[in-house]
Amino acid sequence: MGMGAGMASFIQLLFHLATFIVVLRFLLHLSKADYFNPITQGIVKATNPVILPLQTLLRPVGRIDPASLLLAVLLKSLGIFLALQMTGQLAGIGSIFVGGVAGVVKTILDLYFFALIISIILSWVAPQAAHPGALLVHQLIEPLLAPVRKFIPSLGGLDLSPIFVFLGINLVSNVAVGLLAQMAGLPVARFIGF
Repeated sequence: MGMGAGMASFIQLLFHLATFIVVLRFLLHLSKADYFNPITQGIVKATNPVILPLQTLLRPVGRIDPASLLLAVLLKSLGIFLALQMTGQLAGIGSIFVGGVAGVVKTILDLYFFALIISIILSWVAPQAAHPGALLVHQLIEPLLAPVRKFIPSLGGLDLSPIFVFLGINLVSNVAVGLLAQMAGLPVARFIGF
């Protein structure tokens, strides 16, 4: 791996982490997570310098915060653009933007996927955990699980809803994100975050 490719990977990592934090803020707002949770407070304080000016233009609409979503797409797109520049590759602005959208959707799905795994582990290891992280994970995934629980009853105390949510996440990831990545025409694994 050359110097440009190594630096491109580092830039991708930095922008992916920044995108992850902004996406997490978006999802916490979407799920109406406890604002006074110390982890939520840390995420809000870390992202406020950039989000608040954007929110003067794009006000939150109910549970949707378009400013956070736009910032996440812009960060992911900028990361893709810089990585392409460092490796000497070219792509159109439309491809980079679609790649940014695909990357953000993939980040959202990954975040839900791992939050669901953490929630399942916590339900077995520490079902009554009062740690701020455990409470936040529960608040984050409950809006996904609640609609599924209405249709899929538990079997003798065993909640099957996470299985169907996993299947849904996998389906959306393979179909929608794959389609967006294909539309972008970018090297998927390298730039979008697969």
